[in-house]
Amino acid sequence: MLYNGEWKREELDYRALVNQWHVVARSEDVDRDTPLAVRLLGEELVLWRDAEGVVHAWKDYCGHRGARLSLGAVKGGEIECPYHGWRYDAQGDCTRVPAHPDRACPSSKRLVFRHHAQERYGLIWASLEAPQRPLPEFPQWEDGAYRKVHAGPYRYKANALRSLENFIDASHFPFVHANLNGLPDAPEPLKKYTVSEDERGLHSSEICVFQPYGDHRGIPVNARYTYSVLNPTTAYFIKKTGETERFCTFFNATPVDEAECVIWLIVAINFGPELTLEQILSRQNIVFEQDRHIVESQRPARLPLDPKAEMHVSSDRMGFEYRRWLRALGETRQCQDLPGLDTIRTLSL
Repeated sequence: MLYNGEWKREELDYRALVNQWHVVARSEDVDRDTPLAVRLLGEELVLWRDAEGVVHAWKDYCGHRGARLSLGAVKGGEIECPYHGWRYDAQGDCTRVPAHPDRACPSSKRLVFRHHAQERYGLIWASLEAPQRPLPEFPQWEDGAYRKVHAGPYRYKANALRSLENFIDASHFPFVHANLNGLPDAPEPLKKYTVSEDERGLHSSEICVFQPYGDHRGIPVNARYTYSVLNPTTAYFIKKTGETERFCTFFNATPVDEAECVIWLIVAINFGPELTLEQILSRQNIVFEQDRHIVESQRPARLPLDPKAEMHVSSDRMGFEYRRWLRALGETRQCQDLPGLDTIRTLSL
């Protein structure tokens, strides 16, 4: 699996991602007047809102002469092409051709290409094809006991799946986050933990580590992590730092293309009411900048799904299961694309 900057669409990792929800913007980034250009899995998309404020994700393309719709505007709840002023409504139907106001508008079948979009947690999500799984659940979002902060976005010249695997890996703490999440001169052995799978995704048992600068308060903690992978590019941890203190992170890595991603975070904490927004963001910025240097260095750029491609030890269990799960998703999609195949091959662990 060689890096060439673009997704090889026949590969299992792409097949595991093309019909899944991915964060592509914050809600505040898309207003009712101006379209927004984004990229997902190498595809150019345009995000825009109709008259009801509902967000849409379309191919950034007008089929009349191929102009980018993102360079246009939203007028009267319809998106207008910047080249000849053709307009399209929320259903994708052409409603106006200014050069020929008295003629019926052409069929929109080849003019616009609509993808799937939803909005939740102050984020906009898109899927290129009909999504296989629901939007992931973030338990603390509706819980008033938790303060929620959006952090990032962090732009990595790295693969989204590599970035997510790094997020669910506790054994890098003493080295990548030295004297913050671990002690480089006294790294702790990680005890064996288990990983389970259900309809929501993958979930680890508790992983315990000492951290000299364990959270935004800058205090040492004995942290107890529980990780979940909720969608191929969405993960979550709940970190217990005391009897009642909880530090939760909802992580999303947008696969812009094969070797570029955007990290979107929501941090939820139920402690430290005196903490400023700057203190919270500062710690997140430091940690994810440290991660960026390492993840950008990994080769091959794409996450290997062959279990023999890289070495694994027991502390890698969460990442190993993540790779197995992605491979199974890709194989399921592959079989759906090949009529007559009614079984899939899964890895034996």
